[in-house]
Amino acid sequence: MKENIKDILYEDKGRAQFLRFLLNGCFAAAIHYAVYCVCQLWIEVNVAYAIGFVVSFLINYYTTCRFTFRKQPTWQHFLGFSGSHTVNFMLHVVLFWCCMQLGVQRLLAPVIVMGIAMLVQFSILRLVFKKK
Repeated sequence: MKENIKDILYEDKGRAQFLRFLLNGCFAAAIHYAVYCVCQLWIEVNVAYAIGFVVSFLINYYTTCRFTFRKQPTWQHFLGFSGSHTVNFMLHVVLFWCCMQLGVQRLLAPVIVMGIAMLVQFSILRLVFKKK
């Protein structure tokens, strides 16, 4: 039986979660990148990057609960999500700094950082939302 993308997205396990995570992550990354691109025109790049991360975080929490893991937002999920994003933020800061030190172009660096951090983030969030 041939499956289509809609059928896969509506499953509640494994590959469907990962696919929803990727879609949600791309949406959050696009918000992060857009806010960064606008802000870096007027303020220091590291501050602009952090502002983009915070805006993206707020939107991403809600969409991760409802869309990716199909859970109701709760304080327990928020705390786990916040903890995982704290780790993720530190990873972003270190990787972004490394990219800047290596001379990576400042509009390309966030793309590299987000790609690496997204894989780490999914692993952490699966643990957070798997708890009953």
